[in-house]
Amino acid sequence: MPDSYDVIVVGLGAMGSASAYHLARQGKRVLGLDQFAPPHTMGSSHGKSRIIREAYFEHPAYVPLVKRAYELWADLERVSGQPLLRITGGVMIGRPDSTLVRGALASAEQHQLAHEVLDAQTLRTRFPMFHPAPDMVGVWEPRAGVLQPEACVAAHLNAARLHGATLLESQPLVRWTSDGNSVSVHTAQGHYRADQLLFTAGAWIGSLVPELAHAFKVERQAVYWFSPPGAHNPFAQSDCPIHLWEWAKGQFIYGFPDTGDGIKVAVHHGGEITSPAQLQRTVSNEEVQHVRSLMAQFLPEANGSLRASEVCMYTNTADEHFWIDHHPQHTNVLIASPCSGHGFKFSCVIGEALAELLGHGKSRHDLSLFRARG
Repeated sequence: MPDSYDVIVVGLGAMGSASAYHLARQGKRVLGLDQFAPPHTMGSSHGKSRIIREAYFEHPAYVPLVKRAYELWADLERVSGQPLLRITGGVMIGRPDSTLVRGALASAEQHQLAHEVLDAQTLRTRFPMFHPAPDMVGVWEPRAGVLQPEACVAAHLNAARLHGATLLESQPLVRWTSDGNSVSVHTAQGHYRADQLLFTAGAWIGSLVPELAHAFKVERQAVYWFSPPGAHNPFAQSDCPIHLWEWAKGQFIYGFPDTGDGIKVAVHHGGEITSPAQLQRTVSNEEVQHVRSLMAQFLPEANGSLRASEVCMYTNTADEHFWIDHHPQHTNVLIASPCSGHGFKFSCVIGEALAELLGHGKSRHDLSLFRARG
């Protein structure tokens, strides 16, 4: 007979590791499966740093979730004994009518978040490493910061094991079925049964649930680390906040303070639509030159020698909001984590919400923005 569990979690990256932890914390019998050995560099949960920010330009509905996320990251730091989050402050820079600035201000004002609006001259004075255009402004928020993604995933996985979860690496899913009362999951190594199934497989969700593949597009995302060109490094973590720029309509670049690995910068969206199997993991010279051209305008003191580059994947919905809903034919199968390139900061609270949905049929959190659509 196959091993039996309350919930099987497929995919143990950001969302899956957090879900396994919160489910096990509830006392559920949890099996977690991953085709690799998380935390790994094959999906969307690597790269040494992730931004966390409160004045959420994408939609004010995210703000209560990110407020809870701060609490849960602090709780995970206590549980793991590891530092996971560093507060640096953050600034969202663009023209006053840009989506970034208008959206950040809407969230800050609706939820009464601490913030300042800085004109271009004040930005240059306060943060001399930034070179905004004269007609740009910045929305400063003091609580923004940097998460360590690999450490966060490892901490969630270790905490899940401590609460009794069984987590199996290198077990790609071969097939799954549901009869409405239970699910059956087959890997190359085993056959498992559970009452419920949770897919948190990111870029692989389209192949695992092909009937929903039309709803998701996998986008290639390259990130870069540069050395400062001079002896002085104004991007040192003690001096530099996280920063996100909308330098032209719908065109974004973002960056981090240097925590010892170099100055991390990346273009947000605009990558090639691909699949995990076809993903080009080598970064081209043309891509490096493109990001350098933007740095020359806005971050010239970061535009030194290239230390490293990496590729990960965004799994995008059409409206770029998350997707959290049950399978259209199977109410005991829950699908989550296509997060459109801005989900990592929420993974702890989404894990909590998913555990509540699976354990109690509802969550304390408002997830209405993320229901299946189209």
